[in-house]
Amino acid sequence: MLIHSDQGSQFTSMDWAAFIRAHNLEPSMSRRGNCHDNAVAESFFSSLKRERIRRRTYETREETRQDMFIT
Repeated sequence: MLIHSDQGSQFTSMDWAAFIRAHNLEPSMSRRGNCHDNAVAESFFSSLKRERIRRRTYETREETRQDMFIT
């Protein structure tokens, strides 16, 4: 799973890197000083939250995958 963030200090810390590794996540970060890098990701995740996952709780990653990646 990809997790996108800005370059805030909380997202560049060693604790955050350890969290990412421990949960088998793939980090994604915008380039410094380029606010447009985030525009596509922010638009996508806004739509995803609004149209698919708002007010839902997933018990497992597999359940989440099955719901989001309908084949």
